Amino acid sequence: MIADDDKKRLSADPDGLLTYEYMANHIADLTPEDMEWLAGNMTEVDLSGQFVVSAARYLFATDPTQYRPIVDMLIAAGIDKDRERRYIGDILEAVYGKDYAVRADVLSQSDDNFRRIYKRLFRNDAI
Repeated sequence: MIADDDKKRLSADPDGLLTYEYMANHIADLTPEDMEWLAGNMTEVDLSGQFVVSAARYLFATDPTQYRPIVDMLIAAGIDKDRERRYIGDILEAVYGKDYAVRADVLSQSDDNFRRIYKRLFRNDAI
């Protein structure tokens, strides 16, 4: 459980880095509710999408099954926030595999986040 003092400090996080570091440093002790709170806080304070994308990649690499709902939430936030498309491209290979381009049609039909990322990055390619 995240202590109230830590929540207060993290609520004042200027860009999401403090929240990301807290998540990474305390992952073994965090409950699902804690993870939801941290992801929500990070989504609130990270205006560029840098840290929500990094957190999604980290959690997916740590345990893709256990953290899938949080990963999906963070990916969706990253898509919305990363208007300059600096970070969301990193999700494709990290989450969907090196062969994501070959499987783009199938992934687009089964995963809304993939479809949104692919459409944003490769506007002229048909899916």
